[in-house]
Amino acid sequence: MTPPRVAILISGRGSNLAALIEDAEAERYCEIALVISNRPNAPGLALAAGRGIEALTLDHKTFATREAFDAALDAALRARKIDVVALAGFMRILSGGFVARWLGRLINIHPSLLPAFPGVKVHEQALAAKVKVSGATIHFVVPELDSGPIIGQASVPVHPHDTPETLAARVLEAEHKLYPLCLRMVCEKRVRLESSRAAFAANGPVILGFGD
Repeated sequence: MTPPRVAILISGRGSNLAALIEDAEAERYCEIALVISNRPNAPGLALAAGRGIEALTLDHKTFATREAFDAALDAALRARKIDVVALAGFMRILSGGFVARWLGRLINIHPSLLPAFPGVKVHEQALAAKVKVSGATIHFVVPELDSGPIIGQASVPVHPHDTPETLAARVLEAEHKLYPLCLRMVCEKRVRLESSRAAFAANGPVILGFGD
């Protein structure tokens, strides 16, 4: 069976992108066929090109509307016969029309244990709330921001003297382990979006926990 073709959408350095490429090449459950950035200077583009993966820029500043950008994004994905789209630090809110077209094939990573701390400045929110545990979540994307059914989560401790930067670094290490496991589940159809929930073939969501 031909493995599904995956596109990774980024806006920055591509830290999770690197983890996804390494795992996909080692385990061969998908082909990462395309990397798209909405920022022309995103370092992740060079990372992808260096691994022989098509790297494409769609600069959102050149589009008059969000819908126009999303239409170009949709066209690029369809032209390359992409099966699954993974957002990895993609700093754009996608329109409802785009999400509807890719529903069930569109996943995202968020640096908190959703539903806690959606949106931006996540680590600042966690520290302000004085939580003892934070982490990362992989979820299906739905029109409502950061509220899609959860595929997997990884937890890390929050230390008394953490800053947003030190907590972010600890969460990022967990992300690199969590995201490949969840992408593989989606590609192997061991989880699917069914109505408003994630339906698992067996075992339920990925749950990981990490110490210091």
